[in-house]
Amino acid sequence: MSRDQALQRATDYFDSGELRQTLAQRVALATESQEPAQAPVMSAYLHAHMVPLLESLGFVCQIWPNPVAGGPPFLFAERSEADAPFAVLSYGHGDVVRGYAAQWNPGLEPWALVVDGDRWYGRGTADNKGQHSINLAALQQVLAVRQGRLGYSFKLLLEMGEEVGSPGLREVCELHREALRADLFLASDGPRVAAQRPTLFLGSRGGVNFDLRIHLRPAGHHSGNWGGLLRNPGVRLAHAIASLVDAQGRILVPGLLPASLPDNVRQALQTIDVGGGADDPQIDVDWGEPGLSPAERVIGWNCLEVLAFKTGNPEAPVNTIPGHASAHCQVRYVVGSDSANFMQHLRAHLDTHGFSDVQVEQSGPLMEATRLDPDNPWVQWALASMERSTGKAPALLPNLGGTLPNDVFSMVLGQPTLWVPHSYPACAQHAPNEHLLASVAREALALMAGLFWDLGEQGAQIALACRAGR
Repeated sequence: MSRDQALQRATDYFDSGELRQTLAQRVALATESQEPAQAPVMSAYLHAHMVPLLESLGFVCQIWPNPVAGGPPFLFAERSEADAPFAVLSYGHGDVVRGYAAQWNPGLEPWALVVDGDRWYGRGTADNKGQHSINLAALQQVLAVRQGRLGYSFKLLLEMGEEVGSPGLREVCELHREALRADLFLASDGPRVAAQRPTLFLGSRGGVNFDLRIHLRPAGHHSGNWGGLLRNPGVRLAHAIASLVDAQGRILVPGLLPASLPDNVRQALQTIDVGGGADDPQIDVDWGEPGLSPAERVIGWNCLEVLAFKTGNPEAPVNTIPGHASAHCQVRYVVGSDSANFMQHLRAHLDTHGFSDVQVEQSGPLMEATRLDPDNPWVQWALASMERSTGKAPALLPNLGGTLPNDVFSMVLGQPTLWVPHSYPACAQHAPNEHLLASVAREALALMAGLFWDLGEQGAQIALACRAGR
């Protein structure tokens, strides 16, 4: 019974074709949470695919109803061991975005796993069916080698609404706080920094969307008769946006910026290269906050993006001064930002700069920024385990540039959060031709088996030290 045996079983599992076969069955279920008619399919994903597997591994499963009316259910599974010195909570989501079948390349389709070289195509292969399938398969191999005992308790929360904003996730965690109690949160979602570099991230940037609107008059007026006499809402709104972010993408509202870039975050990002992949866009080196590296700008700092801008009728312009204009914007932000007062900061800034006629309103919920301290003992443990399993120095991201519902686990449940992603930046997540790289999946199986094994060997000591505040 050894660690090497567990890693070998994990790679054998891949080489036998079992992961591919299992994932194909899961991809075949069109679990589109954006489509209400797919509710029976999403229920089948839990009852027909997840529950039987988990019960065969010794988990006790419960289906928790969503506290939010109309929200999809949650699966909670717990594998308890007598006298277990600590507990681990994991997470995944079985829902996917819409398939967009007509937009996939010839020979590909969202609900069938199609292999083309190193690429496994299919909706959910990268986000998130492939990722939690890898983790559960790795856990299965460790249990087989350890003869059914991990040395700790393992809990899993699987949701079916992440792609529609995780309705009810916060409420279900508050309601079942005791059942979900754990010393460590360990899960997989999002991309590695690069396909061939194992990655650990400790949280995510927060996100909040907002709308800017200017309504000057009920209807448009002919530009020949009134041009030069009437304020143009498109021009006014363009200048209002220019007062928020300059022509090089630098935020001009002090209240939207983080307090600082901590030294240990800056140090962790020194070895991180962003972009450079064959399918990645070319980075604009002079865009965003000056004086920061690309990694610092996308992982350690805030950005303001204009996602949509409309004035008049863009599809069929006419010679009319529009009556109104609108823009849909977003702030991605890191820990240390005054996120609770973003809208007030925007309002005060617009008023100060003469744009009291521009309305600002938050659009949708605010997802908080989170970041486990890179000096936390769990971080150093995970990095060492990952390097031992892969022979590669992992990339450490203090937080993901994107946004995950990590605030629920780190803030509501109060757990240290480790994310080990198994996709890569060019995986076409949320787009046609989504895919998982087979080479990454094979490596990830061994990597996760190593983590689950090492938890049984070293986790109790780290958990005890963290409880003591050391």
